Amino acid sequence: MSSYNEEYTQIGVSQEEKDKLVGEVIRYVLFKTHQTSGCPIKREDLTQLITKNYRQRSLPALVINEAREKICSIFGYEMKEIQRSRPSNKQGRPSQSAAETKSYIIVSKLPPEIYSKYIEDKESSHMTGFTFVVISIVHLAGGKISEENLWHHLRRLGLNESDESHAVFGNTKLTLEILVQQRYLQKEKVNCPEGNTMMYELAERALDESITEKLKDYIAQVVSNDTAVEDN
Repeated sequence: MSSYNEEYTQIGVSQEEKDKLVGEVIRYVLFKTHQTSGCPIKREDLTQLITKNYRQRSLPALVINEAREKICSIFGYEMKEIQRSRPSNKQGRPSQSAAETKSYIIVSKLPPEIYSKYIEDKESSHMTGFTFVVISIVHLAGGKISEENLWHHLRRLGLNESDESHAVFGNTKLTLEILVQQRYLQKEKVNCPEGNTMMYELAERALDESITEKLKDYIAQVVSNDTAVEDN
């Protein structure tokens, strides 16, 4: 941390000021993550938090980097940077017209068995299952699917888009929207010969390597179970 302290001194920020700013960022990240059910936090929001009383251009990067290290060493979370971009164009390539926005999510670095025993919120496990089912459907559709087709598959699982009081998920449409806010999915209205159609596409969080590996294992298990049933 000594190199950090030297850099803060060079831009005229004291140890006390630095510690206060780092603490504010850590509190904001942890509180916001809990409050928004894990939705990404924009780097722009953290920068504004830091620069409301300071004007040193290099300060936000220093504070955010130190906050990331402390969140990892103290709480066992990686404050992971993700790059947000718009849905792909008709050729399937990410749109280059919109500026990408950096955001952060926190990911546990604890061993799975410890996280499951001491940290994981069992009351939210239904959302974990829903998330994996939805992104699996979109993945098997080639990474992009129409709203109509997505709900066609979900209806086969007992979830209807018109249900506003499901026993587990409540309003099912709002539950699907949470996955968009969390950046597992992104959606875009496109013009088709039949009219406007809403398309859902895997977003950066669902495309992360840690998620895609779990996704492949999950799909492999489903296929294996289906094969076993057919053989019997």
